[in-house]
Amino acid sequence: MALIKDIDETQAPLLDHLIELRKRLVRCVLALAVAFGVCLYFADDIFALLVRPLAEAFPNGDGKLIYTKLYEAFFVEVKVALFAAFLVSFPVIANQLWAFVAPGLYAREKRAFLPFLLATPVLFAAGAALAYFVVMPKAFPWFLGFAGEAGGLKIEALPAMGEYLDLTMHFIIAFGISFLLPVLLLLLNRAGIVSREQLTRARRYVIVGIFIVAAVATPPDVVSQLILAIPLMLLFEGSLLLMRSRKKMDEQKAAREAEEKAAEEQLAAEKAAAAGAETPETSR
Repeated sequence: MALIKDIDETQAPLLDHLIELRKRLVRCVLALAVAFGVCLYFADDIFALLVRPLAEAFPNGDGKLIYTKLYEAFFVEVKVALFAAFLVSFPVIANQLWAFVAPGLYAREKRAFLPFLLATPVLFAAGAALAYFVVMPKAFPWFLGFAGEAGGLKIEALPAMGEYLDLTMHFIIAFGISFLLPVLLLLLNRAGIVSREQLTRARRYVIVGIFIVAAVATPPDVVSQLILAIPLMLLFEGSLLLMRSRKKMDEQKAAREAEEKAAEEQLAAEKAAAAGAETPETSR
């Protein structure tokens, strides 16, 4: 009977958490749905913005996009709207995630986790901007450079809408996620999984991994790979600097706390000695 009573007492907090989780998920879905409706209305304008790097890459502006399936153009608009809606509604989704997790954290843990939550969209936006404004305008002319003639036949680029959208999203997502490297490293460091010394010793392997990621996420030309690899290496080194500064701050804080504790213990010992000295006089 005691076991059943204990189980019944633990059900209420669990149900409260599930209700809270459902409320947060409903708000996330509503935010995504509203953003999707708005972005679907402006899907043509958003797609035109995504197409601009390709349009500028064609000589004399005579490029064109085709669709080989009757439903392809419609689903391209849906994918564009969904992609844009997720980017627009991400602050709301992140806020709801924080509102669900924050009550279970201590004040120190909140102060430690909140900067990472704020840095995530900023770094992702920086990576996406690098892909859109720098990499894509350099990569697309390289792709179109294969046009010409072969065996008396004309080779012409006729990109399909769906394939182009997939390529563009690949660029934006790959660069955006790659720029989250400092957030990942700092979280692993704060969790005690990796230390700055371990990352410093593994620097050569990290650099090799960065160039592998750059080779996979970018076109097979050296310029595009360097455009991604160099910022990632700078972000990696910046993460090491932040870890070192954070370690110094923690050491200074620990030293101050130790000094304050020693001062309190000394003061308590002096008070105890003074009280012991007054006791014989009182007994006389």
